[in-house]
Amino acid sequence: MIRKYETKDLAQVMQIWLDTNIMAHPFISKNYWISNFEMVREILPKTEVYVYVVEGDIAGFIGIDDGYIAGIFISSEMQSKGIGKQLLEKAREVYSNLTLTVYQKNIKAIKFYQREHFVIKQVQVDENTGEIENSMIWNR
Repeated sequence: MIRKYETKDLAQVMQIWLDTNIMAHPFISKNYWISNFEMVREILPKTEVYVYVVEGDIAGFIGIDDGYIAGIFISSEMQSKGIGKQLLEKAREVYSNLTLTVYQKNIKAIKFYQREHFVIKQVQVDENTGEIENSMIWNR
């Protein structure tokens, strides 16, 4: 089930955020994610977040800021079960244009977004990590 984020979800959502970032980005220091944890914890409740709930537990979530997908995060044990696609569909119900950035080394994510008809519109360097990232867009 997909529903809007509630304040009580914060601890589970942040744990998924941290675990998923560390797992999906082995090319970035674990300390980078840990050092950004508190900042994200402050910002996240101010954005549009939808959570995917399985048997009372949050299995994943999507964060959106005015059509920009800040990220789709799925717990490791629930990945590759169609949850990310369903969360993306929720975003497509709300927005006719979506954008995002994804690190070029995160091949799995790039392939996912390309399967979902996102196209690369620009390649740039993330100033925070020094990593090359793709800026991608989807239009209805």
